[in-house]
This record gives sequence, structure tokens and C-alpha cells, in this order.
Amino acid sequence: MILDKIIAEKRKELANKPYLNSFICELKKSDRDFKKAISKPGINLIAEIKKGSPSKSVIRKNFNLKEIAKVYDTNKVSAISVLTDEKFFQGKLEYLTKVRALTKKPLLRKDFIIDEYQIYEARHYGADAVLLIAAILTKGQIDRFIDIAKKYNMECLVEVHTSQELKNVLDTKAEIIGINNRNLDSLRIDLNTTLRLVNKVPRNKVIVSESGFETKEDIDSVKGKVNAVLIGTSLMRETDIGRKIDQFMTPMIKVCGITNASDCLASKDADIIGLNFYQKSARFVKKESA
Repeated sequence: MILDKIIAEKRKELANKPYLNSFICELKKSDRDFKKAISKPGINLIAEIKKGSPSKSVIRKNFNLKEIAKVYDTNKVSAISVLTDEKFFQGKLEYLTKVRALTKKPLLRKDFIIDEYQIYEARHYGADAVLLIAAILTKGQIDRFIDIAKKYNMECLVEVHTSQELKNVLDTKAEIIGINNRNLDSLRIDLNTTLRLVNKVPRNKVIVSESGFETKEDIDSVKGKVNAVLIGTSLMRETDIGRKIDQFMTPMIKVCGITNASDCLASKDADIIGLNFYQKSARFVKKESA
């Protein structure tokens, strides 16, 4: 299974890391509030910087970190997720530092955290939050990692995919719950994962739906149920990322009761118009007129 391979690789990487004491004394607290940024009224976007993945290989061939960061900074993005895994997702820890210099938005380190070292490391490189994956951690580890993160004003997005994982996480200090629509073993995506689990999450938690969003309709399906969506692949595939963000985040305008050509022209900026074919309605429109 791909998840087992990734964790085995993480253990190898950790064995070759420099001593923690070499940088822990210099760590400063985060001054960017990730939780506040993604829990504002409405639906918030966590936009991801991701060059590749095990399922898609290279997602963005013309990968320009500076360009992507600037687009995210100037568009309707509440926080930025940065993939830092090198072997499987073609990311780098240094991306955090580079992106931080280009935006004031909070940064999430997206990686496979299995050791507290990685949390200190995340702060060192500029992260304001880290991803914790329930499938690879015990409840004790989750609580310990949250405590460490809080010392540096960092947040933890604790990710679940199943009912059992959610049950375990709700028995921890987790404040931000991520529901991953992607199965990390099969890599298959099912947006209904969020819809199945979201009602089991207490409303005092901040909820993020992750993975699989391709259209505005996908986002609308979880609107009012979650605080934020995390989107990576569908943004990274776009030539014009800013335009895609605008499509995702701009409310759709619907005008109903159109009965003539003049009304239709007056509604030219609408995304959808409504025509009524019920003959007894005062707004009835003949099919040939439509």
C-alpha cells in the first residue's frame, strides 16, 4: 500500500535529520492565525501548492512556485497548503520559506507527520499549521503533537477518512477536523465521504473538506456544512489558476421568471436563468419562445 511506503520513507528521512538542538532555540511563535483565517463566515479556500502526487505523477509541468504563490496571495484564498514531501509529491521544505516571503496568509505544512521533530521543523521553515493524519497516529501522539504546536501558536489540521478515525480524533484535543475525500490506500476519491461524516462532527469544531473538488457545484454540495475546502490538484492543472479560483469562490447568480427576450438580455450577467413551462403559471413560456 502506498501509505505504508510513504511512512517507511519518512522513518528513513528522520534518521538522517540534523539534531533538533541545532535550530529549536531559534524558533519564534507563529504570528498568522490559521484557524481564524479558515473559519470566517461562508466557505473558505485553502489552496494547495503541489507539483506532483503518487496518483497523478507530475501535475503541473510548468511549476513556478513564485507565480503560484502570488496568484494565491491576490485571490480569494484564506490559507495556503504547501506539500513538503519530496519523494512522493515532489515538494520541498524550502517552499514554505519562499512562499512565506511572498504572502501574509497562513501556511499549512502538508506532509506525513509521524514525529514531533517535524513540527519544530515546520515552524523553522515558516509553517503556521501542520497536517496530522489520524490513520498513521495514535490518540496520544495527536494530543502530544497538538500541545507542541500550540507552544508556537501553531494549529493542527487533524485529518480523518472513516467513522472510526473520526471517533478516535473526537477523543483528542483536535479543534480543526479535516475530512479527506481521498482514500490514502487506494487513492480513490469520493466526495460523499464528507457528507457521510460531517454530521458526526460537533459544531464547535472547525471542519475542512479535503480533495476531489473539480467544480463550483462540488463546493456548493458542502457549503453550509464545512468551514473550508482544501483544493490542490484541480488548481495545479489549470493554466489560469486565478480564473479557476474565481470560478470556485464567486457566488452563482440565478434569475428566475424570465418571460421575454428583453428580460433575458437584462439578465446577461447571470450564471443561470429560470424558465417556467407550467401552463397555469403567470410566468409561463412557450417552448418555441424559449
